[in-house]
Amino acid sequence: MNETIKLMDFNTIQAKGTEVLLRELGPVGMVRYLEQYDNGGTGDYTKEKYSMPELTIDQIMEM
Repeated sequence: MNETIKLMDFNTIQAKGTEVLLRELGPVGMVRYLEQYDNGGTGDYTKEKYSMPELTIDQIMEM
């Protein structure tokens, strides 16, 4: 027996997964499920944003 495997690209997998989560868990359940995989980032954004140097567009482009 020959069986064909259809591979989906990442965007399709993500869209279908989101669709299933929303359908099966509802909007609140979907968000709660997805929050399990978001550790909220790291560091202290408020503190770090003021320690970043202010660069001009030209300086950024040179980098």
